[in-house]
Amino acid sequence: MVRLKILSKCGQSIVKMRDRNSAYPVLRLSGYWGLLLGSVSVGLRWMASGNPEGVERLFSRGVFLFVRTLFDGLTSFLPFPSVYLLLVGAAWWMYRNIRKKKQPTGASGWRLLGHWALQTGNLAGWVIAWFFWAWGYNYYRIPVEQAMGLNVIPLDKQKIAADFDQETAMLSTLRSSAFFRDTLALAREDFPGDLERQLRQSLKEVLTRYGYPGYGRVRGRLLYPAGIFLRFSTAGLYLPFTGEGHIDPGLHPVQWPYVMAHELAHGYGFGDEGTCNFWAYLACIQSGDLAIEYAGRLGYWRYLASVYRKSDPQSFQRARDKLPPGIKNDLKAISEAMNRYPDLIPVLQYRVYDAYLKSQGISEGMLNYDRVLVLTHAWREKERLGPSE
Repeated sequence: MVRLKILSKCGQSIVKMRDRNSAYPVLRLSGYWGLLLGSVSVGLRWMASGNPEGVERLFSRGVFLFVRTLFDGLTSFLPFPSVYLLLVGAAWWMYRNIRKKKQPTGASGWRLLGHWALQTGNLAGWVIAWFFWAWGYNYYRIPVEQAMGLNVIPLDKQKIAADFDQETAMLSTLRSSAFFRDTLALAREDFPGDLERQLRQSLKEVLTRYGYPGYGRVRGRLLYPAGIFLRFSTAGLYLPFTGEGHIDPGLHPVQWPYVMAHELAHGYGFGDEGTCNFWAYLACIQSGDLAIEYAGRLGYWRYLASVYRKSDPQSFQRARDKLPPGIKNDLKAISEAMNRYPDLIPVLQYRVYDAYLKSQGISEGMLNYDRVLVLTHAWREKERLGPSE
Protein backbone atom coordinates (compact mmCIF):
# COMPACT_ATOMS: atom_id res chain seq x y z
CA MET A 1 0.00 0.00 0.00
CA VAL A 2 2.88 2.32 0.87
CA ARG A 3 4.50 1.49 -2.49
CA LEU A 4 1.31 2.40 -4.37
CA LYS A 5 1.14 5.79 -2.64
CA ILE A 6 4.78 6.48 -3.48
CA LEU A 7 4.23 5.54 -7.17
CA SER A 8 1.11 7.69 -7.27
CA LYS A 9 2.97 10.71 -5.93
CA CYS A 10 5.82 10.14 -8.39
CA GLY A 11 3.33 10.02 -11.25
CA GLN A 12 1.70 13.26 -10.13
CA SER A 13 5.12 14.89 -9.89
CA ILE A 14 5.99 13.82 -13.45
CA VAL A 15 2.72 15.23 -14.81
CA LYS A 16 3.35 18.53 -13.05
CA MET A 17 6.90 18.61 -14.39
CA ARG A 18 5.60 18.08 -17.95
CA ASP A 19 3.10 20.89 -17.52
CA ARG A 20 5.78 23.28 -16.22
CA ASN A 21 8.39 22.35 -18.80
CA SER A 22 7.03 22.67 -22.35
CA ALA A 23 10.33 21.43 -23.73
CA TYR A 24 9.80 17.96 -22.24
CA PRO A 25 11.23 15.72 -25.02
CA VAL A 26 8.48 13.08 -25.05
CA LEU A 27 5.85 15.75 -25.63
CA ARG A 28 7.99 17.28 -28.38
CA LEU A 29 8.38 14.03 -30.31
CA SER A 30 5.05 12.35 -29.71
CA GLY A 31 3.31 14.13 -32.61
CA TYR A 32 5.86 13.24 -35.27
CA TRP A 33 5.38 9.54 -35.85
CA GLY A 34 5.14 10.24 -39.58
CA LEU A 35 8.75 11.41 -39.65
CA LEU A 36 9.85 8.25 -37.88
CA LEU A 37 7.81 5.82 -40.00
CA GLY A 38 8.76 7.58 -43.23
CA SER A 39 12.46 7.46 -42.35
CA VAL A 40 12.26 3.77 -41.41
CA SER A 41 10.37 2.99 -44.66
CA VAL A 42 13.01 4.74 -46.77
CA GLY A 43 15.75 2.89 -44.90
CA LEU A 44 14.01 -0.42 -45.60
CA ARG A 45 13.72 0.59 -49.25
CA TRP A 46 17.50 0.70 -49.54
CA MET A 47 17.76 -2.68 -47.85
CA ALA A 48 15.05 -4.11 -50.11
CA SER A 49 16.83 -3.00 -53.27
CA GLY A 50 19.64 -5.44 -52.48
CA ASN A 51 17.47 -8.36 -51.36
CA PRO A 52 14.86 -9.24 -54.02
CA GLU A 53 14.39 -12.77 -52.62
CA GLY A 54 13.44 -11.36 -49.23
CA VAL A 55 11.06 -8.82 -50.79
CA GLU A 56 9.43 -11.54 -52.90
CA ARG A 57 8.91 -13.85 -49.93
CA LEU A 58 8.10 -11.42 -47.12
CA PHE A 59 6.38 -8.54 -48.88
CA SER A 60 5.10 -9.39 -52.38
CA ARG A 61 3.81 -12.82 -51.34
CA GLY A 62 3.19 -11.88 -47.71
CA VAL A 63 2.43 -8.40 -46.41
CA PHE A 64 1.15 -7.15 -49.75
CA LEU A 65 -1.48 -9.91 -49.98
CA PHE A 66 -2.82 -8.80 -46.60
CA VAL A 67 -2.90 -5.18 -47.82
CA ARG A 68 -4.65 -6.36 -50.98
CA THR A 69 -7.33 -7.99 -48.82
CA LEU A 70 -7.88 -4.75 -46.92
CA PHE A 71 -8.27 -2.71 -50.09
CA ASP A 72 -10.65 -5.25 -51.61
CA GLY A 73 -12.82 -5.23 -48.51
CA LEU A 74 -12.85 -1.45 -48.12
CA THR A 75 -13.17 -0.09 -51.66
CA SER A 76 -13.81 -2.76 -54.33
CA PHE A 77 -17.59 -2.67 -53.81
CA LEU A 78 -17.86 1.08 -54.47
CA PRO A 79 -19.56 2.06 -57.75
CA PHE A 80 -17.04 4.87 -58.27
CA PRO A 81 -13.26 5.32 -57.88
CA SER A 82 -12.33 5.58 -54.21
CA VAL A 83 -9.78 8.27 -55.07
CA TYR A 84 -12.71 10.70 -54.98
CA LEU A 85 -13.21 9.86 -51.29
CA LEU A 86 -9.48 10.22 -50.70
CA LEU A 87 -9.48 13.70 -52.24
CA VAL A 88 -12.49 14.77 -50.17
CA GLY A 89 -10.85 13.44 -47.02
CA ALA A 90 -7.57 15.18 -47.78
CA ALA A 91 -9.37 18.49 -48.44
CA TRP A 92 -11.30 18.19 -45.17
CA TRP A 93 -8.12 17.39 -43.23
CA MET A 94 -6.31 20.41 -44.68
CA TYR A 95 -9.24 22.72 -44.00
CA ARG A 96 -9.60 21.46 -40.44
CA ASN A 97 -5.89 21.82 -39.65
CA ILE A 98 -5.41 25.21 -41.30
CA ARG A 99 -8.53 26.60 -39.62
CA LYS A 100 -8.04 25.16 -36.13
CA LYS A 101 -4.29 24.66 -35.82
CA LYS A 102 -2.94 26.91 -33.10
CA GLN A 103 0.34 28.64 -33.76
CA PRO A 104 3.10 28.22 -31.16
CA THR A 105 2.70 31.18 -28.79
CA GLY A 106 5.60 33.55 -28.44
CA ALA A 107 7.52 31.89 -31.28
CA SER A 108 10.01 33.81 -33.40
CA GLY A 109 9.90 33.70 -37.19
CA TRP A 110 12.58 31.01 -37.38
CA ARG A 111 10.90 28.87 -34.74
CA LEU A 112 7.57 29.21 -36.53
CA LEU A 113 9.22 28.19 -39.79
CA GLY A 114 10.75 25.19 -38.08
CA HIS A 115 7.38 24.25 -36.62
CA TRP A 116 5.70 24.17 -40.03
CA ALA A 117 8.68 22.39 -41.58
CA LEU A 118 8.24 19.63 -39.02
CA GLN A 119 4.51 19.50 -39.69
CA THR A 120 5.11 19.21 -43.44
CA GLY A 121 7.83 16.61 -42.95
CA ASN A 122 5.58 14.61 -40.66
CA LEU A 123 2.79 14.55 -43.26
CA ALA A 124 5.28 13.58 -45.98
CA GLY A 125 6.53 10.78 -43.75
CA TRP A 126 3.03 9.33 -43.42
CA VAL A 127 2.57 9.48 -47.22
CA ILE A 128 5.93 7.82 -47.87
CA ALA A 129 5.25 5.07 -45.35
CA TRP A 130 1.77 4.48 -46.80
CA PHE A 131 3.19 4.29 -50.33
CA PHE A 132 5.88 1.72 -49.53
CA TRP A 133 3.86 -0.53 -47.21
CA ALA A 134 0.75 -0.48 -49.39
CA TRP A 135 2.61 -1.32 -52.61
CA GLY A 136 5.96 0.41 -53.27
CA TYR A 137 8.30 -2.38 -52.12
CA ASN A 138 7.07 -4.44 -55.07
CA TYR A 139 9.57 -2.51 -57.21
CA TYR A 140 12.31 -4.62 -55.62
CA ARG A 141 10.87 -8.13 -56.00
CA ILE A 142 12.53 -10.82 -58.13
CA PRO A 143 12.44 -9.78 -61.83
CA VAL A 144 9.76 -11.64 -63.77
CA GLU A 145 12.25 -13.00 -66.31
CA GLN A 146 14.23 -14.62 -63.49
CA ALA A 147 11.15 -16.07 -61.84
CA MET A 148 9.81 -17.44 -65.15
CA GLY A 149 13.18 -18.60 -66.47
CA LEU A 150 13.07 -16.36 -69.55
CA ASN A 151 16.24 -15.83 -71.55
CA VAL A 152 16.01 -12.06 -72.06
CA ILE A 153 18.42 -10.73 -74.68
CA PRO A 154 18.65 -7.40 -76.53
CA LEU A 155 16.71 -7.37 -79.80
CA ASP A 156 18.67 -6.54 -82.91
CA LYS A 157 17.22 -5.06 -86.07
CA GLN A 158 16.35 -8.46 -87.56
CA LYS A 159 14.55 -9.72 -84.45
CA ILE A 160 12.55 -6.50 -84.20
CA ALA A 161 11.50 -6.79 -87.83
CA ALA A 162 10.56 -10.46 -87.43
CA ASP A 163 8.47 -9.78 -84.31
CA PHE A 164 6.81 -6.84 -86.04
CA ASP A 165 5.89 -8.95 -89.08
CA GLN A 166 4.54 -11.74 -86.88
CA GLU A 167 2.37 -9.41 -84.81
CA THR A 168 1.14 -7.59 -87.93
CA ALA A 169 0.05 -10.89 -89.45
CA MET A 170 -1.86 -11.81 -86.30
CA LEU A 171 -3.52 -8.39 -86.20
CA SER A 172 -4.55 -8.63 -89.85
CA THR A 173 -6.10 -12.06 -89.31
CA LEU A 174 -8.07 -10.91 -86.28
CA ARG A 175 -9.19 -7.67 -87.93
CA SER A 176 -10.55 -9.48 -90.97
CA SER A 177 -12.68 -11.69 -88.74
CA ALA A 178 -16.39 -11.50 -89.35
CA PHE A 179 -16.70 -10.47 -85.71
CA PHE A 180 -15.73 -6.90 -86.57
CA ARG A 181 -17.85 -4.39 -88.45
CA ASP A 182 -16.53 -3.76 -91.96
CA THR A 183 -13.38 -1.62 -91.86
CA LEU A 184 -14.74 1.09 -89.59
CA ALA A 185 -12.80 1.84 -86.43
CA LEU A 186 -13.89 -0.35 -83.52
CA ALA A 187 -16.28 1.21 -81.02
CA ARG A 188 -17.27 0.61 -77.41
CA GLU A 189 -20.05 -1.77 -78.40
CA ASP A 190 -17.52 -4.12 -80.02
CA PHE A 191 -16.14 -4.98 -76.57
CA PRO A 192 -17.85 -6.95 -73.80
CA GLY A 193 -19.90 -4.99 -71.31
CA ASP A 194 -18.05 -6.62 -68.42
CA LEU A 195 -14.62 -5.74 -69.81
CA GLU A 196 -13.07 -5.12 -66.40
CA ARG A 197 -14.22 -8.48 -65.02
CA GLN A 198 -13.02 -10.42 -68.05
CA LEU A 199 -9.61 -8.73 -67.99
CA ARG A 200 -9.22 -9.33 -64.27
CA GLN A 201 -10.18 -12.99 -64.59
CA SER A 202 -7.82 -13.54 -67.52
CA LEU A 203 -4.95 -11.79 -65.74
CA LYS A 204 -5.46 -13.85 -62.58
CA GLU A 205 -5.39 -17.06 -64.64
CA VAL A 206 -2.18 -15.99 -66.38
CA LEU A 207 -0.47 -15.07 -63.12
CA THR A 208 -1.50 -18.35 -61.49
CA ARG A 209 -0.26 -20.32 -64.48
CA TYR A 210 3.21 -18.85 -64.07
CA GLY A 211 3.45 -19.30 -60.33
CA TYR A 212 2.20 -15.97 -59.01
CA PRO A 213 -0.67 -15.52 -56.56
CA GLY A 214 -3.71 -14.32 -58.49
CA TYR A 215 -5.26 -13.12 -55.28
CA GLY A 216 -7.64 -10.24 -54.83
CA ARG A 217 -10.20 -8.21 -56.75
CA VAL A 218 -8.26 -5.27 -58.15
CA ARG A 219 -10.52 -2.67 -59.73
CA GLY A 220 -9.86 -0.97 -63.07
CA ARG A 221 -11.77 2.31 -62.96
CA LEU A 222 -12.59 5.01 -65.50
CA LEU A 223 -11.49 8.25 -63.84
CA TYR A 224 -13.38 11.35 -64.92
CA PRO A 225 -13.17 14.00 -66.23
CA ALA A 226 -11.94 12.70 -69.57
CA GLY A 227 -8.44 13.86 -70.39
CA ILE A 228 -7.32 13.96 -66.75
CA PHE A 229 -4.34 11.72 -67.62
CA LEU A 230 -3.98 12.41 -71.34
CA ARG A 231 -3.35 16.09 -70.60
CA PHE A 232 -0.14 14.89 -68.93
CA SER A 233 0.88 12.31 -71.55
CA THR A 234 -0.44 9.43 -69.46
CA ALA A 235 -3.11 6.86 -70.29
CA GLY A 236 -3.71 5.45 -66.83
CA LEU A 237 -2.54 5.31 -63.22
CA TYR A 238 -2.41 2.80 -60.40
CA LEU A 239 -2.82 4.56 -57.07
CA PRO A 240 -1.15 2.71 -54.16
CA PHE A 241 -3.10 4.78 -51.64
CA THR A 242 -6.43 3.28 -52.75
CA GLY A 243 -5.30 0.02 -54.36
CA GLU A 244 -7.14 0.74 -57.61
CA GLY A 245 -6.10 1.14 -61.23
CA HIS A 246 -7.50 3.94 -63.36
CA ILE A 247 -7.64 4.68 -67.07
CA ASP A 248 -8.54 7.86 -68.89
CA PRO A 249 -12.03 7.62 -70.46
CA GLY A 250 -10.75 9.96 -73.16
CA LEU A 251 -8.82 7.05 -74.66
CA HIS A 252 -10.33 5.40 -77.70
CA PRO A 253 -12.21 2.22 -76.62
CA VAL A 254 -9.78 0.03 -78.58
CA GLN A 255 -7.08 1.19 -76.12
CA TRP A 256 -9.04 0.37 -72.99
CA PRO A 257 -8.29 -3.38 -72.69
CA TYR A 258 -4.50 -3.11 -72.88
CA VAL A 259 -4.24 -0.03 -70.66
CA MET A 260 -6.69 -1.40 -68.09
CA ALA A 261 -4.92 -4.78 -67.95
CA HIS A 262 -1.63 -2.91 -67.42
CA GLU A 263 -3.04 -1.03 -64.43
CA LEU A 264 -4.59 -4.21 -63.02
CA ALA A 265 -1.14 -5.85 -63.20
CA HIS A 266 0.21 -3.06 -60.99
CA GLY A 267 -2.57 -3.87 -58.54
CA TYR A 268 -1.45 -7.50 -58.35
CA GLY A 269 1.96 -6.47 -57.12
CA PHE A 270 4.20 -5.43 -60.02
CA GLY A 271 5.95 -2.07 -60.17
CA ASP A 272 8.03 -2.46 -63.32
CA GLU A 273 6.23 -0.83 -66.27
CA GLY A 274 7.58 -3.22 -68.89
CA THR A 275 6.49 -6.18 -66.78
CA CYS A 276 2.96 -4.77 -66.48
CA ASN A 277 2.86 -4.29 -70.26
CA PHE A 278 3.93 -7.93 -70.61
CA TRP A 279 1.21 -9.20 -68.26
CA ALA A 280 -1.34 -6.99 -70.04
CA TYR A 281 -0.39 -8.52 -73.38
CA LEU A 282 -0.69 -12.09 -72.09
CA ALA A 283 -3.98 -11.34 -70.33
CA CYS A 284 -5.48 -9.87 -73.51
CA ILE A 285 -4.33 -12.52 -76.00
CA GLN A 286 -5.40 -15.35 -73.69
CA SER A 287 -8.73 -13.85 -72.69
CA GLY A 288 -10.78 -15.95 -75.12
CA ASP A 289 -12.46 -12.82 -76.52
CA LEU A 290 -11.52 -11.79 -80.08
CA ALA A 291 -12.02 -8.07 -79.51
CA ILE A 292 -9.92 -8.06 -76.33
CA GLU A 293 -7.21 -10.11 -78.01
CA TYR A 294 -7.12 -7.73 -80.96
CA ALA A 295 -6.94 -4.69 -78.70
CA GLY A 296 -4.12 -6.26 -76.67
CA ARG A 297 -2.13 -7.14 -79.75
CA LEU A 298 -2.67 -3.65 -81.15
CA GLY A 299 -1.37 -2.10 -77.93
CA TYR A 300 1.74 -4.28 -78.08
CA TRP A 301 2.10 -3.66 -81.84
CA ARG A 302 2.29 0.08 -81.23
CA TYR A 303 5.34 -0.41 -78.99
CA LEU A 304 6.90 -2.60 -81.66
CA ALA A 305 6.07 -0.06 -84.34
CA SER A 306 7.74 2.75 -82.40
CA VAL A 307 11.00 0.82 -82.09
CA TYR A 308 10.86 -0.56 -85.63
CA ARG A 309 10.27 2.92 -87.08
CA LYS A 310 13.44 4.16 -85.36
CA SER A 311 15.58 1.19 -86.39
CA ASP A 312 14.45 0.98 -90.03
CA PRO A 313 12.21 3.89 -91.10
CA GLN A 314 11.85 2.86 -94.74
CA SER A 315 10.93 -0.78 -94.07
CA PHE A 316 8.48 0.31 -91.40
CA GLN A 317 6.75 2.75 -93.72
CA ARG A 318 6.36 0.10 -96.41
CA ALA A 319 4.82 -2.29 -93.90
CA ARG A 320 2.64 0.50 -92.49
CA ASP A 321 1.28 1.31 -95.96
CA LYS A 322 0.26 -2.34 -96.49
CA LEU A 323 -1.85 -2.57 -93.34
CA PRO A 324 -5.51 -3.53 -93.88
CA PRO A 325 -7.92 -0.57 -93.91
CA GLY A 326 -9.50 -1.65 -90.63
CA ILE A 327 -6.22 -1.45 -88.72
CA LYS A 328 -5.39 1.89 -90.33
CA ASN A 329 -8.77 3.25 -89.26
CA ASP A 330 -8.24 2.02 -85.69
CA LEU A 331 -4.83 3.72 -85.54
CA LYS A 332 -6.33 6.90 -86.97
CA ALA A 333 -9.14 6.83 -84.40
CA ILE A 334 -6.58 6.41 -81.59
CA SER A 335 -4.62 9.43 -82.81
CA GLU A 336 -7.74 11.54 -83.11
CA ALA A 337 -8.89 10.61 -79.59
CA MET A 338 -5.53 11.48 -78.05
CA ASN A 339 -5.21 14.71 -80.03
CA ARG A 340 -8.39 15.96 -78.39
CA TYR A 341 -6.42 16.30 -75.16
CA PRO A 342 -3.09 17.97 -75.94
CA ASP A 343 -0.47 18.18 -73.19
CA LEU A 344 -0.90 21.07 -70.78
CA ILE A 345 2.82 21.08 -70.02
CA PRO A 346 4.67 19.23 -72.78
CA VAL A 347 7.64 17.05 -71.73
CA LEU A 348 7.05 17.71 -67.99
CA GLN A 349 5.30 14.40 -67.34
CA TYR A 350 8.02 12.47 -69.14
CA ARG A 351 10.80 14.08 -67.13
CA VAL A 352 9.01 13.81 -63.79
CA TYR A 353 8.00 10.18 -64.21
CA ASP A 354 11.38 9.32 -65.71
CA ALA A 355 13.02 10.70 -62.56
CA TYR A 356 10.51 8.84 -60.38
CA LEU A 357 11.19 5.47 -62.04
CA LYS A 358 14.94 5.97 -61.73
CA SER A 359 14.52 6.82 -58.04
CA GLN A 360 12.80 3.44 -57.59
CA GLY A 361 15.77 1.57 -59.04
CA ILE A 362 14.59 1.35 -62.68
CA SER A 363 17.71 2.67 -64.34
CA GLU A 364 16.23 3.04 -67.84
CA GLY A 365 13.42 5.28 -66.61
CA MET A 366 10.60 5.76 -69.12
CA LEU A 367 12.31 3.42 -71.58
CA ASN A 368 11.27 0.68 -69.16
CA TYR A 369 7.89 0.54 -70.91
CA ASP A 370 9.60 -0.88 -74.01
CA ARG A 371 10.96 -3.79 -71.96
CA VAL A 372 7.75 -5.57 -72.92
CA LEU A 373 9.42 -6.28 -76.28
CA VAL A 374 12.31 -8.32 -74.88
CA LEU A 375 10.07 -10.06 -72.34
CA THR A 376 7.52 -11.06 -74.97
CA HIS A 377 10.22 -12.23 -77.37
CA ALA A 378 11.82 -14.36 -74.63
CA TRP A 379 8.42 -15.76 -73.62
CA ARG A 380 7.61 -16.75 -77.20
CA GLU A 381 10.97 -18.47 -77.56
CA LYS A 382 10.41 -20.45 -74.39
CA GLU A 383 6.88 -21.40 -75.44
CA ARG A 384 8.18 -22.46 -78.85
CA LEU A 385 11.03 -24.57 -77.47
CA GLY A 386 9.01 -26.00 -74.61
CA PRO A 387 9.94 -26.50 -70.95
CA SER A 388 12.44 -29.28 -71.68
CA GLU A 389 14.75 -27.02 -73.70
